[in-house]
Order: sequence, then C-alpha cells, then structure tokens
Amino acid sequence: MLKKIRVLLAAVSFILITLLFLDFSGFFHAWFGWMAKLQFVPAMLASSVVVLIGIAVVTLLFGRIYCSVICPLGVYQDCVSHIAEKRKKNRYRFKTGKKYRYGIALTFFMLIALGSSQIAIFIAPYSIYGRIASNIFAPVYELINNVLAYFAERWHSYAFYHVDVYIKSLPMFITAIVYFLTITILALVNGRWYCSNICPVGTILGVFSKYSVFKPHFDTEKCNSCGLCERNCRCSAIDSKNHIIDYSKCVTCFNCVSGCKREAMKYSAKPKNNARLESSEHSNNTDNTGKTTRKTILATIATITAASALKAQEKVVDGGLATIEKKKAPKRETPIKPAGSISLDNFSSRCTGCQLCVQSCPNDVLRASSNLDTFMQPEMSFERGYCRAECTRCSEVCPAGAIRKITREEKTAIQIGHAVWIGRNCIPLRDGVPCGNCAKHCPSGAITMMPYDPEDASSAKIPSINTERCIGCGACEHVCPARPFSAIFVEGNLIHHNI
Repeated sequence: MLKKIRVLLAAVSFILITLLFLDFSGFFHAWFGWMAKLQFVPAMLASSVVVLIGIAVVTLLFGRIYCSVICPLGVYQDCVSHIAEKRKKNRYRFKTGKKYRYGIALTFFMLIALGSSQIAIFIAPYSIYGRIASNIFAPVYELINNVLAYFAERWHSYAFYHVDVYIKSLPMFITAIVYFLTITILALVNGRWYCSNICPVGTILGVFSKYSVFKPHFDTEKCNSCGLCERNCRCSAIDSKNHIIDYSKCVTCFNCVSGCKREAMKYSAKPKNNARLESSEHSNNTDNTGKTTRKTILATIATITAASALKAQEKVVDGGLATIEKKKAPKRETPIKPAGSISLDNFSSRCTGCQLCVQSCPNDVLRASSNLDTFMQPEMSFERGYCRAECTRCSEVCPAGAIRKITREEKTAIQIGHAVWIGRNCIPLRDGVPCGNCAKHCPSGAITMMPYDPEDASSAKIPSINTERCIGCGACEHVCPARPFSAIFVEGNLIHHNI
C-alpha cells in the first residue's frame, strides 16, 4: 500500500513538472508553476528558507521521500530502472557508499555559496532533467501538437495551434543528449547509481535521512536472509546477510517493504534496541574521516542556508518569391538578461540553467548560452522575435530567483540594455533605400529618424537613439531588414535600472 501511494504521488509530480518544461501556452505554469519552486537547488538559490526547512523536516521524519517523489530526475531513473527490471529481475547487490560523494557535495554547495552556481549546476538533478525535457522531450511534444493542430483545422477547430519546432541552441541540444544517454544508461545498468554516488542533493539529504523517525528496517525474527530485498533495492543500500541498511542511500521507495514475502521488512519508527539497523557508514568499520566530512557538509549547508536567507528554423523565403538571408546574432560585449534579473552577477549566481524560462518564452527570445563562462544559462537574442512589454512569463516561471517576478508596468520602466547603431549596415546609407523600421516599431519612442547630413534635409534619414528612453527590448534589432547583421542591435547592461 505504501509503495502504491508513493508511486501515485511520484507519477503526478513527475507528469506536472514535465509539463512545465513542455508547455508553450502558459496554462500549466499558471496552475502548477509552484511545483518548480519546491525543488531543492532552486529553493536554495531563491533563498526560500520555508521550502528548505520543509524538505529537511520531511526528510527527518520519513527519509529521502523528496528523492523518490518530488525530484523529477529521480523519478525518471525509477521509470528507466523499472523497464530494465522487466528483462532482468533481482539484479542489484549491496554496495557501500562511496566517500567521494561527500567531497562532490561539499564542492557543489561551496561553489553556490561563492556565487559560482554556473559551475555547480552541471550536476544539479533538477537542472539536468530540465535540460533533457526542454531540449529532447519538448520538440517531440510540439510535433505531436502540430499534428493535432493539422487535423483540428480540418474540423474547423482551433483547440490546437501550430508552433515552430526548431533547435534553440545546438550546443545545448548536444549537451542534453549527453545527459540523457548518460543518465539513462546508468539507470538501465545500475538503477539509482547517480543518486547514490554523484547527486549532491541526495548526499546532503542522506545525512538527514540517517536520523529519520520512520525508516525501513528488518524484523529479524521473520527474516530468513533470502536476499530478495537486497536484489530489488535500486540504490544498492541493503545488506540482507547482515541485516544492514545504508539509510544515507535509501530513497524510501518501499520496494523492499512491498517485495518481502515474509513481511520481514517494516517501515516504522526505528526500534530502540536493535543495533543492526544502523547504516553501514555508522558501523564499526567507518573511519573518522567519513564522520568529519559529514559534519563539515552539515556545517557548510547551515552556513549557506543562513547566507541565502539574508541575501524553428528561420523562414528562408518571403511568400515563396525572394530568398531571405538568415539573420545572425551580433557579438555583444555584455549578454542581455531578462527584466527582473536585477544584474548580470545576480542572474549568474542564481540561475540553475534548467531551461524552464527558455521553453516558456512565447517570443522565442531566450536561448541557452554557448559561452563557456555562462554555458547553459539563458540569454536574449532577437533573430526570431523581440521581448514584448506585455510579457512577463520568464519572471513568473523562474523557481530560483534569478529572474525576480515583475509586473507589466514595472517591465516597461526597466532598462536591460541599450540600442547601438552600425552605420555601415544601415540600408538608407548602404543601399540608398529609405527605411525607418526601427523607429516605427520602437515601443518606448527612443528612436527618431534624422537627416544624415544635418545641413541637408533631403539627405538619407538615419536613426537617432535616445539611450535614456531605450529599454533594450530588441524590437529595433528584430525588425531591421539588414542582413545578415542588423544595422541596430542591443548591448546588455551589467546592472538593470529604471528609466
């Protein structure tokens, strides 16, 4: 019964979180966006002390329920392992926990504390799943939507509408493929090996779970040491011969409890007089180094928590007649970050690179960076659209506080960058053809057309930019007809400010 409840909750959680990464309409974000904020690393970066305390309390009560119910990467590994178990049952064996996982966790949380989350997020479980879902699962979801839209139109229904399907960032797509293959193969071969030996969130929760009130344990009077529980433990946390359970690795999946034919495995408060229930890492063969490392991690996490509390392919033809050269993104000295990011440093130190905002952007403006120093973190580019003043979707879905939630009114007054004019690319000067697209489409009225020669009113009109009024929305860069590089582009601001 416990396993069925756990599986049901995990399925609901996994489906809803996955839909957050697949959704392009905003429906699921409006109703279930809060679920992304329950993830451990985003909550820590967003200084959501209530969520972090809630996770810690639940773990101290019930064990690593977070890993088996809330974490989407953990549930995904369960799904893959379940498929593999159809072909080969009873395939796991007890393995002692690797000490290097504490070093990985310590390094991970120290990097976050030092503001280097862009390095730490490479192994963050929620972010890994987000990259897989938004870059691999989302295009498939969009293709299915387009098929449904095709048939719906034939029935004069607009319940579905066509969307462009394209790779937003080739380096990010390749990275997602690597993550997908690695996690899938590990789960097929070794179950939850990643959770037990690499995942920093699992490691720190494992420290708490060893002291949880409720946990699985052996009823030695009924147990005949058949080893069935050990061979079905995806975390390799059970030593059935010695009646030992490594609670730092156990994710409370209840496979051992439901699979025991003699009901010798119980999930309840730990009996006081049964010394065999101690984790293998607390047995006599545990060295002082392991204990010291765990104490160091706990002290580090406590410090970090306290500190956080304080502080489609381009369209290539025009009406099937004239070929249009693809527009290329300019080289910006400072990348452009969405309104609500406050500053480049604030964004870089909090963003988990989960791609939720990239997938949610209805204007196709956000995409993952391919630069090494900000790799996988989103930045803005305007080849396919521009950042509309009425849209605040990215600030609504960000679970880590990298993009602070803002209103439409606030967005119109935030300058995230400023326009820069490149005369050699401008069509009135280069081709002698009147234009003015940038001025016509500027929503803040920051661009006016002025004579190139102030003394000759009949000379070619060129844009004059009032940088004090420009908000950096990218409308001018997007609508500029110059190819391959626009004659006007947006340079990002290190610190956003109100105009």
